[in-house]
Amino acid sequence: MTNQNYSIVFSIDQTPEEAFSAINNVRGWWSGEIEGITDKPGAEFTYRVPDVHYSKQKITEFLPGKKVVWHISDANLSFVKNTSEWKDTDIVFEITKKDGKTEVHFMHIGLVPSFECYNNCSNAWSLLIKGNLHKLIKTGKVQPSPW
Repeated sequence: MTNQNYSIVFSIDQTPEEAFSAINNVRGWWSGEIEGITDKPGAEFTYRVPDVHYSKQKITEFLPGKKVVWHISDANLSFVKNTSEWKDTDIVFEITKKDGKTEVHFMHIGLVPSFECYNNCSNAWSLLIKGNLHKLIKTGKVQPSPW
């Protein structure tokens, strides 16, 4: 069986350390209200778009220049029947060097096609990761909301 978790991979010229720094500058690329610390192991933060999305993340892995994992301990998506679809899923960023470039691999483990939110959520992740995060890593400039 193939892996059905949502994932995106992109390559950039910047260093793994620059990519890692940008990923952990969550306010710089993930549009919405963010409260809490986003760049320390064990830290927790919340993400909110009023009346649409709430999630609480805990940073469970933090390997500078290599990997960050957020465990979603609570979630409420108002636009689907099962509003807690994201609860107990993991968001993973892995950073490697490949062919002289830095490769960023994003995975939302647990976000699978059988979820009602899969199409909307995967489209949003695509805009945020391939758009905002990619641009933040390349330019160092905070990115505006893609919608």
